Amino acid sequence: MATIKQFQVTFDCAQPERVARFWCEVLGYVAPAPPQGFGTWDEYNLSLPAEDRDAGFSCSDPTGVGSRLYFQRVPEGKVVKNRVHLDVRVGTGLVGEERVAALEAECARLVALGAVRVRLLLADEDNESCLVMQDVEGNEFCLD
Repeated sequence: MATIKQFQVTFDCAQPERVARFWCEVLGYVAPAPPQGFGTWDEYNLSLPAEDRDAGFSCSDPTGVGSRLYFQRVPEGKVVKNRVHLDVRVGTGLVGEERVAALEAECARLVALGAVRVRLLLADEDNESCLVMQDVEGNEFCLD
């Protein structure tokens, strides 16, 4: 019998803390406390050699139900479409204009945080409407 395993989703990015804090706002997640002996993450980062600053950052669901997200700095920039993306479920149970209104309202909130609206995909005979977006570093995600 298979067992349920916990998992984390890892993002490659240029500025891990910036991207993690964006996703904290999107999902209601929280960042961890700074390491012991440091009052802030800035203090901690300043204690590190320059090449190790902002190398990684995480955030997690404060209820412990959702998966942990980890953001790691990589040298290369994003150049192609993501092969995996998050669907942020804001329209669950809604259909038609009511669903589109919920997607648009969340889109407006996230654009104010630095997200980019890509396109609205309207419902067809197989799928409900969803809104394609990009986070603060261009990673695609959907409002679903």
